[in-house]
Parts: sequence; C-alpha cells; structure tokens
Amino acid sequence: MQLVRVLIVDDSATARSLIRTNLMRDRRFSVVGEAATADEARAAIKRLNPDVLTLDIEMPKMNGLEFLKRLMKLRPMPVLMVSSQTEKGSQRALEALSLGAVDCIGKPSAFMNDELKTLPDRLYIAANAQTRTLNNNTPKAAKSDWIWNGKTVFLGASTGGVGAIETVLSTMPEDCPPILISQHMPSGFIESLAQRLDRMFAPGVQVAEDGQEITPGQVYLAPGGKYDLVLDQKRGLHCKIINGEPNALYSPSVDVMFKSAVGLGKKSIGVLLTGMGRDGADGMKAMRNAGAQTIAQDEGTCVVYGMPKAACDIGAVVKTVELNKTADFLMAATRSRSEITTK
Repeated sequence: MQLVRVLIVDDSATARSLIRTNLMRDRRFSVVGEAATADEARAAIKRLNPDVLTLDIEMPKMNGLEFLKRLMKLRPMPVLMVSSQTEKGSQRALEALSLGAVDCIGKPSAFMNDELKTLPDRLYIAANAQTRTLNNNTPKAAKSDWIWNGKTVFLGASTGGVGAIETVLSTMPEDCPPILISQHMPSGFIESLAQRLDRMFAPGVQVAEDGQEITPGQVYLAPGGKYDLVLDQKRGLHCKIINGEPNALYSPSVDVMFKSAVGLGKKSIGVLLTGMGRDGADGMKAMRNAGAQTIAQDEGTCVVYGMPKAACDIGAVVKTVELNKTADFLMAATRSRSEITTK
C-alpha cells in the first residue's frame, strides 16, 4: 500500500510533534515534512509534493485561511484544518470549509487527546478526496419570474458539503422552491452555517424548528446533534424535529429525511451531494419508487463520491448532475408548466 505523504503546517512545535507522533503510529502515513509559516509551507509543497496538508489557522505573517485561499487557487490539494480556531460553531472553520478544506478538527494538546484519536482516519479520508477551486462570490440572485409548481426539494450532503451547498444556493433566487437540507455536521456548527448562508445568498436560510411551515424562498437546515429533520404532512407542509437513533452512524440522517418525503410522491425532489458513506441511498430509492425525481452530484465534481455512488449503485438516482448545474436543474424541475406554456 502506498503511504499517504503528509506535510504538517503549524507554528507550534508542540502541536507539530503531537500530530507527527500520532500519524507515525499509523502505517498508512509518512510525514514528509513540517512548516511553521506560510512561506515555509509554500517551499515545502514545491519540494516535497505531499498528498495532504494539516494546516493551522493562526500563523505569523500570513494566517492559515489566507494561505488556504491562495493554495486552492494556485495548487488545489487536500487540506485538513487542525486549529484551536476550528472549534464547534466557529465561523472560521466554516470559512475554511467554504474555501475548500476537506475537514476541520480542533487542535490536539498533550492534555486533550480526543481529537488525536480521530485525526488519522479523518486525514486519510481527506487525502483521498478530490479538490477543486471554489468560487462562490456570485452576487445575490434577484427575485425571478418563476412560478412554483408545488414541488419540495430534499437535499443531503456530508464531506465537502458546505462548499457544495454554497454552490447550489449561490444562483438560487429569493423565491426559490422550499429546500430541506440534512448536512452531516455537529449541532454547534449548524446555527453558524445557517447564519453564513442566509447572509451570503438570496433565499432565507434558517435552522428548522418543530412545526414550522415550509414555504418557497426558504431553506431549512436539520439541527443535527441528536435530532433529525423530517416532513410533517398532517396540516400542509411543516418541519418536524425528531430524536435521532441513539446509535446512528450519521447525524443528522439523510435517510430519515428522505423517507419522510415518500408521501409527497411526484411532488418531491431528492438530491444527494458529496459525502462519505452511504447515508441517503435507501431513502432516495424509496423516494424514486414513490415517483419522485432524484438526482445525485456527478463523480467529477464530488469531493468524496461516496453517498452519490451508493445511491447510483442501487438504482435510486434518475440523473447525475454536475454541481454547478444543480441549481438550474432544480429551478427548471420546480417551475410551473402552465407558466412555461403561456410564454
């Protein structure tokens, strides 16, 4: 097995030593170098050609976010942010994910080693992820002349999902179809993510609340943590927040959300974006069997082609779509046909 070549970028010698020692116990990795500044990191990348970077945010002269931004434009490569600034709910962590980092974890210390336990597996996933330059600086879309046909969108994502969701929402008008999203993420991040998306894009974005009416122009994020977001059709269309399974592999669950949409039949659209694992595959198959349109992000634009592939493998997907064409597809699929015929 070819070893994953790792470059550790951190201005703290102690943090570099902890990361290096932890990774050297794992036979999948070879730590090929270390850097304490952005200049050192730039030179090391050219000299060593690593497969993946661990990158701190707080560094002298140029911080990690600015370095990440330049790196993803000039030489896109897998990056795992390892920083005290990427703690739960951190806006800077979300900014790093938006810029193209595959994952973020808190900086380990000699006294707090929980993050160290997860570092090898998460770094291995990051090293095998696809990378691309993200550019979500699209101006907010104005209100369109589009008329809603009553279809609701249910979207699931995981690793790489923050950037993918931003790409989808970046061209959505303020009167877009209602969208329910389950993104694998700790609950503390979800509120920060909703605020970020609401500020950046035209549709209203919020963390879903129990009993909340579902309306066009609004995006509802599953709260995560111990809770899942599902559809309640008893009194029209409403959000319902339920307790997740105690030993669930994924939180919030895309499968649980998709299966709740089965009763809508042709009035629903299932979307699976980039992500590790197979969450959403079975739920999407149930949606398709009930008459829903189902689409998955194509392999070429996925950071991790796990969830979409799993859905494709069991025949749950009607169509694969490039990420930057997903918003156009959804707007066309939710446009009233009577509006089209009168133009």
